[in-house]
Amino acid sequence: MQKTEPIGKIISYIYRYQRIFLDRELEPYGIGSGQFCFMMSLLRKEGVRQEDLARKYKMDKATAARAIKKLESTGYVYRRQDPEDKRAYRVFVTEKGRNMAEKMMEIALKWDATVLSGFSKEEKQLQAAFLERMEQNVSGIFE
Repeated sequence: MQKTEPIGKIISYIYRYQRIFLDRELEPYGIGSGQFCFMMSLLRKEGVRQEDLARKYKMDKATAARAIKKLESTGYVYRRQDPEDKRAYRVFVTEKGRNMAEKMMEIALKWDATVLSGFSKEEKQLQAAFLERMEQNVSGIFE
């Protein structure tokens, strides 16, 4: 019987490869892999509180703040104080950021095509369902 690698090790490898891929693809635009998820999320819905973005991606507030600050310094987003909570900031996409929407989606689809290469439609659906269930399993132990 062939020995299989632990699931955590495989997920870790895929995650690291994704970061390398994103860093390479995004480098010409001054965006790093750490900012990718925030940018994609903001392109779907802007005006989100910085704290809510951190919570959504299971990151501490400081890590999210650094990622957003980098996007802000490169001109892709800007922050405004939340009128309802002066301690909080809402994040918005600039025109430069909106102009990146198509490129960001292209990069995301390129990664998906790479990582899911050779899988049938049914296998892709199963894989997504399994990973979502795994995420639900582990998220429950941290709530």
